[in-house]
Amino acid sequence: MNIRKYILLTGLSLAVVFSSCQDEYEKMPVEDFTLDFVFSRTDSLGVQAKKYLNAVYSHMRNGHNRVWGDYLDAATDDAITSAITENDVDRLLMGNYSAASILGAEMNWGPYYSGIRKANTFIANIDVVPLKDKYKSLPLNEVWKSEARFIRAFHYFELLKRFGGIPLMGDEPLQLDDNLEIPRNTFEECVNYIVSELDAIKDSLREHPLDNPQANAHVPTKGAAMALKARVLLYAASPLFNGGNIDPDNPLTGYLNYDAERWKKAADAAREFIEDNPYYQLHSEFDQVFTQENREVIFHRQGGNNTSIENTNGPVGYTGSNIGNGRTSPSQNLVEAFPMLDGKPINDPSSVYTYAPNDPYKNRDPRLAKTVMFNGKNWLGVQLELFQGGKHNPNGSVQKTKTGYYLRKFMGAFENEANYSSKKHDWIVLRYADILLNYAEALNEYAGPSNEVYQALIAIRERAGIEAGLDGLYGLKPNMTKSEMREAIRLERRLELAFEEHRYWDLKRWKIAEEIYKQPINGLVIIKSGGAMNYNVTPVFHPVFKERQYLYPIPYDEVIKNDEMVQNPGWE
Repeated sequence: MNIRKYILLTGLSLAVVFSSCQDEYEKMPVEDFTLDFVFSRTDSLGVQAKKYLNAVYSHMRNGHNRVWGDYLDAATDDAITSAITENDVDRLLMGNYSAASILGAEMNWGPYYSGIRKANTFIANIDVVPLKDKYKSLPLNEVWKSEARFIRAFHYFELLKRFGGIPLMGDEPLQLDDNLEIPRNTFEECVNYIVSELDAIKDSLREHPLDNPQANAHVPTKGAAMALKARVLLYAASPLFNGGNIDPDNPLTGYLNYDAERWKKAADAAREFIEDNPYYQLHSEFDQVFTQENREVIFHRQGGNNTSIENTNGPVGYTGSNIGNGRTSPSQNLVEAFPMLDGKPINDPSSVYTYAPNDPYKNRDPRLAKTVMFNGKNWLGVQLELFQGGKHNPNGSVQKTKTGYYLRKFMGAFENEANYSSKKHDWIVLRYADILLNYAEALNEYAGPSNEVYQALIAIRERAGIEAGLDGLYGLKPNMTKSEMREAIRLERRLELAFEEHRYWDLKRWKIAEEIYKQPINGLVIIKSGGAMNYNVTPVFHPVFKERQYLYPIPYDEVIKNDEMVQNPGWE
């Protein structure tokens, strides 16, 4: 989808929007869907406008198995796809794509621009609707408009982290006879625009506690705008864009100089969120964050109550409604990254626990068992058999684990249940743990380790269930250098945010993907011999990463149709 397809015929395209909102609109004549009909000057309840706003929301992507049926983390060292045949996630890992053959589900910018177009249409027209309701003292028109502006800003950020500077389309929906030869804005211009939008709308969005949670739990709040701002500034301050521009003289691919103050801006934004939003806090149970309403979630994309995650990613070897397709295979690399119960690395001789290769999951960080399913773990009332030829890792060419592990995160607590039952499966876009980690990273990069940095990591480790230790540091090394703290923060992000579409972008923005992808992605082959288990670590995938992969190629169609469109470095 190219920029020209961003231009929609105002009347006719509305039929598509409404067909996705309510079945009754599919039966109505196409010509009835005009802007005057949707944004009616007599509709004081805003019925049709609300449906259009719902269509704007529908362009928010659900990250669960989003990328060709897989999690984006299956394109990192944390997992691989279990699909039998090579698919686009494998190609993403290998760099097997080009401007002319983009991997559409991840690199196609059309869906984002389509969402931006719908948001612009809503923003440009909602003021004519005489809405009688208000939120506090604010006209509901202003609140709804700010929600659309938030979603638009979010789409721009998704484009920015993929492509660098991208065309900013302004506020008015363009028409077919407008000038469509639109150049890319610089990286800095895009960052400044997104941040200014989030600053402008934050005070006209709802705040917690919500007056009608059942209807509005999914809407962006003031906190969501502040949290997204903190994330945008964190990315902008990161090495890929701030000092490590892959094309140092190119303002489209990052800043032209390093400026430590960008880290300070990111830290200040995270601190402002923490100080101004006392409603949000870490939920007591890590695994429940993803399946229950809780005060850690800042913004989510609705997914509904179902068993889709369990059926797609759960272990094979079950029957009936408990069938799992084992789509995601977490890596041995990720499993080994989880520390012991006292927070020390598995190879740290100072740990009070001894890592046993023949019992590798004993006395580990409790998040491990809440993120990954491993051999011997209870699931649906039985112990998983992940050894070669076991019930849940059968011989033959069926889709099953390729690494000796299955995904556990995001699923309901079915360890001792007989059957799957519907659980909430929203896609969490922003949560409070993100804020703490963003704050710790930005503050450390700007000023080095401090008590505030330590306390952010301690809060997350304490909630995880890691033991405090005699020094109360939850396994963290005392008196760390900036470099040591950097590695501790990066590890904590990897563990806490696994499979939430952070690792992939973190490796890029830290500009360490070339180093990480030199290492093989490992799995675990378990051989049962009598009553004993023999565990053998083995490579299962060898990824490839070249410098040009830090940014995606601009789709070839865009470049040949628009003389103003400049391709990213290394792509033709």
